[in-house]
Amino acid sequence: MDENSKLDLKSLASNCGLFSDLPADEIVQNITNLDNSYQSGDLVNIYNYFLSVSTNPDVLMNIIRLADRFRDPSTLSALLDILLMKNTGTPQQKEKFINTRVMCAKAIANYKDTSAVTPLLYCLNNKDENYKLRLACADALGKIGDKYAVAPLIEVVKDENEKSVYLKESAASALGMLGDLRAIDPLVSILESNKGILNKFTFLKERVIEALGKMRISNNDRVFNALKESLMDESPQIRINAIEALMDSEHDDAYDVIKRCLTEDNDAEVQKNAMIALYNLRGREILDEVISLPIYSKELKSEAESMIEEYEDEVVEIYREDRNNQ
Repeated sequence: MDENSKLDLKSLASNCGLFSDLPADEIVQNITNLDNSYQSGDLVNIYNYFLSVSTNPDVLMNIIRLADRFRDPSTLSALLDILLMKNTGTPQQKEKFINTRVMCAKAIANYKDTSAVTPLLYCLNNKDENYKLRLACADALGKIGDKYAVAPLIEVVKDENEKSVYLKESAASALGMLGDLRAIDPLVSILESNKGILNKFTFLKERVIEALGKMRISNNDRVFNALKESLMDESPQIRINAIEALMDSEHDDAYDVIKRCLTEDNDAEVQKNAMIALYNLRGREILDEVISLPIYSKELKSEAESMIEEYEDEVVEIYREDRNNQ
């Protein structure tokens, strides 16, 4: 007798109310209470069956949450089926089904299973799909980390006819997570073509800069120049992101370029981030300079003093650990 027969899954589903008109929260509570009677292996089989027979989006979302505690490989196929299902019912139900599929994409990402890449790409590339689902699929592809997703994600970033800037942002972030060098040129092109533009492209540029920073590209002059130009952007957050990316770039001129932000940028938060980046690159010398020279603000001096105190505390702690280990 197989496991499904032992459990009598259909009766369990009926007892929980999956085939009834009970309110969703009551059905969910019945399913949650199964924890009191079944072990994890049985619960996985129960959730897998319930995912295949439930038609209530609110119930499905909660089953997905419950199943995600175990992340058993056998659940992945049920999640993929829901991801690919067509929305049915009233407009309100359709919206809820979209949210259910979004949750599926997020749960699927947790498996980091490359067999999920093709279904995720199918949803990502379907421009008739809801943008929230496409965003979730792009994010999932980045988390799974399969290089097969790189080219399609690049196409999303490059597509001038793509109406959703949010999707481009998610695709750029996913490319940063994947770290494939093929993404460098299309990402840099976004910075070059949208230079100085605020409005809807601001967040896209932020994600692009973050992605380039994650790739830790060493001494690539085109990337370096694009990041350097971003230090002139009107958005302080873009300038901060560019400082962080330059810090990670390992470019020979990164220190000097960031140093100019410390002395010339008028935004206090940008200056603070520039000082932190310089400290990470060369150590305490920049903190001593900020404290000693009159060109720096009181706020920046105070921040530098706090960092030195923290630095000295760390040195003392390391000394104590070394003494204890002797």
